Amino acid sequence: MSEKSIAIIGCLDTKGKEVKFMKDIIEKRGHSAVIIDTSVMGEPYLQADFKRERVAEAGGTDFATLVKEASRELSNPVMGEGAKNIMLELVEKGEADGVLSVGGTQGTTIAAKAMRAMPIGFPKVLVSTMASGDTSHFVDISDITMMFSVADIMGLNKVSRLILANAAGAVCGMVETGHEELTETSRSVGITTVGITTKCAMAAADMLEAAGFEPVIFHTVGSGGRAMEALVRQGMLTGVLDISLIEILHHNEKIMFDAGADRLTAAGDMGIPQVIIPGSTAMLVFGEPETVPEKYRGRVAIRHSALITDVRATKEEQIDVARDMAKKINAAKGPVHVFIPRNGFDSYCKIGGKMHDKEADEAFISELTSLLDDNIPVTIVDLDIDEPEFAKIVTENFIELFNQKEK
Repeated sequence: MSEKSIAIIGCLDTKGKEVKFMKDIIEKRGHSAVIIDTSVMGEPYLQADFKRERVAEAGGTDFATLVKEASRELSNPVMGEGAKNIMLELVEKGEADGVLSVGGTQGTTIAAKAMRAMPIGFPKVLVSTMASGDTSHFVDISDITMMFSVADIMGLNKVSRLILANAAGAVCGMVETGHEELTETSRSVGITTVGITTKCAMAAADMLEAAGFEPVIFHTVGSGGRAMEALVRQGMLTGVLDISLIEILHHNEKIMFDAGADRLTAAGDMGIPQVIIPGSTAMLVFGEPETVPEKYRGRVAIRHSALITDVRATKEEQIDVARDMAKKINAAKGPVHVFIPRNGFDSYCKIGGKMHDKEADEAFISELTSLLDDNIPVTIVDLDIDEPEFAKIVTENFIELFNQKEK
């Protein structure tokens, strides 16, 4: 086993003992540890490879200024930016194979910023007092592994030693296993789905794989759609089969699966082939029934799971989605084809389903088709999204679009 280099990000004035403890474990495993000190106020407990003065400089501010100001509001973003830039430099030079950190609210914020900038698959482990709550603003759409510290991170004891040892062992195991670099491939296709469009996505993925493509499937719960859009812009995906657009409805309503205003823009901006289906665009998702806001109560609803309640969108809400879709599709710079399964946009809304609403669906179809430019092909199919024939039609069309683009 060859020696690997693992960066440890930490505030050495308050978390120095913990950093040294993890450093020693890493070195006992035959690897080297590169210490990045992100502290500002107290004296560092141990010597860092990248001293805090260097981190502040990499963050764009003189360290003396941070000390003089003595403000976490100022120092935290600077040290986070500095740690990020140093990590990017280490990765570019091949001098870091993984990253580990330990922290409370401040340290977690700093380390998470640096870790989010690392490539997908690059080992990243973050021990945090914040890991038992909502970690979405720390992790975002990266693959950070967060570990709850259980006890506060204030010295070594029988609890903290166990947690920190596991974290150090985890990152060592990751770097020893190795990881594939996420590189551009000419036949990687993003597919979007949620549970109520799964049949179509699974069938499409099987057909694409049989045709020599590599399907990469994204769960459109807000983070999934944003992750796909980001990978498209990075050139990691060269085609999109956008089956589930529930995130557009949720953005309009500012609810659970909101992926932001840029959803359904990356493929068009990058000019790559995309087949677009309005899957799940009539579905509002909330938690348990009592969490459904008053505005949406009294509508047709289904308990999707013990913790999830699905509520049918109104005709007006679907029309708003159609308008948003049309605007974004019309701006596409590459080949695009829209397919509409007239008999049901998802498993719950198909003919015979509890949530089927023909009037609302037809209003959506009318609005979308009237607003799309004449050069955007639209095919309305008298099938529902679950039917195998529909998946076959849209997948074959995607392959045709892709081959035409290659030529």
